[in-house]
Amino acid sequence: MSSTSQNPTQANLDHPTFNAVKSAFPGKKFRGTEFRGQSTLIIEPQDLHAVLKFLRDDPRCKYEFLSDVFGVDYLNYPGKMPGRFAVAYNLICFDRDDRFFVKVFLNPSLPTGGIEEDPALYVDSACDLWPGAEWPEREVFDMFGIRFRNHPDLRRILTWEEFPGHPLRKDYPLRGRGEREQYAVIDRTSA
Repeated sequence: MSSTSQNPTQANLDHPTFNAVKSAFPGKKFRGTEFRGQSTLIIEPQDLHAVLKFLRDDPRCKYEFLSDVFGVDYLNYPGKMPGRFAVAYNLICFDRDDRFFVKVFLNPSLPTGGIEEDPALYVDSACDLWPGAEWPEREVFDMFGIRFRNHPDLRRILTWEEFPGHPLRKDYPLRGRGEREQYAVIDRTSA
């Protein structure tokens, strides 16, 4: 496991979870980061489900609570990132009062301006591990266009089904693509 730190004065890459994952998955590619006391394990997309299951079930880890699943678009990010998009999982172990992040990076293989289904923007769903992952994964799908294999109900959750894009992608126009013009302006006198 290679390790990087965004703040060397607070680096603590000897977090026991890093070593547990590394020993459980020999030969797999992992990177670990620490920033402001928060540990993040960066893994390859094909290893995501197995690593999340290990982090939940292994007695050394016991991350039994999935607090959040969220997406990030690193378009025009000042640093060099391993991919344009990331999906991150915020895991909590209540026994140790420990929070741990798992992140996968994805690079689109198609232009990201539309709603085309990109085969490079797929990861495995965590709904079978944590049923509470259903809605956050739907939100990541809706806002970023990242799809989750084996999700029980992958459909839009914040926008309507025919919405013309994924609005949290950084190349989505700030004023939208005409969807605001479809609504009548209501003021106090007409309400």
